Amino acid sequence: MLKRYHIRDYKFNIILTVSVLTIFGIILVGSAKQSVQGKQILGMVLGLCVMAVVSMIDYHFIMKFYWILYGLNIVLLVLIRFIGKEVNGATRWIEVSGFRFQPSELTKIILILFFAKYIMKHQEELNKPLVLLRCIILFAMPVFLVYKQPDLSTSVTLAAVFAAMLFIGGLSYKYIAGVLAVAVPAVAIFMILILQPDQKILEGFQYNRIMAWIQPEKYADTTAYQQNNSIMAIGSGRLGGKGLNNNVVGSVKNGNFISEPQTDFIFAIAGEETGFIGCCFIIVLLLIIIVQCIMTARDAKDLAGVVIAAGMAALIGFQSFFNMGVASGVLPNTGLPLPFISYGLTSLVSLYIGIGLVLNVGLQRERYKF
Repeated sequence: MLKRYHIRDYKFNIILTVSVLTIFGIILVGSAKQSVQGKQILGMVLGLCVMAVVSMIDYHFIMKFYWILYGLNIVLLVLIRFIGKEVNGATRWIEVSGFRFQPSELTKIILILFFAKYIMKHQEELNKPLVLLRCIILFAMPVFLVYKQPDLSTSVTLAAVFAAMLFIGGLSYKYIAGVLAVAVPAVAIFMILILQPDQKILEGFQYNRIMAWIQPEKYADTTAYQQNNSIMAIGSGRLGGKGLNNNVVGSVKNGNFISEPQTDFIFAIAGEETGFIGCCFIIVLLLIIIVQCIMTARDAKDLAGVVIAAGMAALIGFQSFFNMGVASGVLPNTGLPLPFISYGLTSLVSLYIGIGLVLNVGLQRERYKF
């Protein structure tokens, strides 16, 4: 379970980068909604403690329980169907004694762990149709439960991370080419179908969000309202921003034109109050974390370590892209938190658990031969 590690192998640069980004996030959260800043600070402290503990536990020991973790994840996602708390039309939270917990955030880390073990265990036969089909089914079960919450954005993120892990795990290029050959026209057909007024594929609010993205002027006073204001906020910050906790009358945040700005639209707050410089600061730090995870994967001792570190890089990368894409109007409104920045204890602590796993991979330096 515990090994003797060399302190020189401990990747303090990752901890420093993650901590700086989280502190900047705490400042932005406090500016967006002062009342929750204390909880975000608590989330960072708790996250650092959990990260430190996880980083000292051999990830091979944790992976011994990969089926138990997978089963626990399924149980939590099923429980949401029965005792979940509904917020803004979605049932994604379990609340116990005032504590609200979002299982889908932990799902991201559990699935990375589970498939790291699964892919390593079947690395010689991963390209066999039966093994690959079983892998897809095991992935589809929890993701379907996440989708039914409904949470399409997290489902899409998980699918992107899963695809990245399969690629890293050695999936044959013929499968990749085959999937792309089917996926591209399938996406086109899917878009055509969901644009029909009587479509039954998406929930009503999901359909409205896509239509608001395609025709923002038509939905300017309803579904596209927040996204339009987010774009306005980012643009109004210009180079240096209007300043944190400012009292500017024309501020989008001060005018309450974005609801819950501390979560999904925190990047809009960064753009308005810290400007282009602040946005670049966030993007650069996220990119550094992603690169650090990839470098850790490069030096991992086995395929499982490679998949864990690369999986975390993919998770942080895709989720960051989706969040910032929504805030800037590049993508439809999806409702994903910005890693280490957005308010949310479950999201923050789960990401720190993932970073703890990456740190442990980095402590076991024996480069895997691809």
